Amino acid sequence: MHERPSAEERAIIVQLDFGRDDLSEQLEEVRLLARSAGARVCSVVHGRRHSPDAATYAGKGKVQEVAVEVQAHEADLIIFNHELSAGQQRNLERLLQCRVIDRTSLILDIFAQRAKSAEGKLQVELAQLEHLATRLVRGWTHLER
Repeated sequence: MHERPSAEERAIIVQLDFGRDDLSEQLEEVRLLARSAGARVCSVVHGRRHSPDAATYAGKGKVQEVAVEVQAHEADLIIFNHELSAGQQRNLERLLQCRVIDRTSLILDIFAQRAKSAEGKLQVELAQLEHLATRLVRGWTHLER
């Protein structure tokens, strides 16, 4: 179904502060989630914004900073501790030349890795497909007039 983090995949976490939540607990939680998925967190990129960037969520300068970290650590995976739109994820993967996932995808990947029963596997696959479907909606708008 989805590509899951492979054993000891090198990951970079991106955590942005919009001035709303306590980020330390969220950051520790996503670190543990990444470890549970089999990824090794090499670096965390922090940032502060007033609102998410429509194209990349993080903004041009922060994306450049993440690109430097990807090269420095030879990272395989970037985990945004936020909810990304399909367009944002696609733009980030194109700019960073690295696989990008958001928090929801990470959690679904962990469930998929741990599902044992046939029913559990089907439920996880359904959840993954529903998540993917939301990302495919309006994925072909570039073909419209």
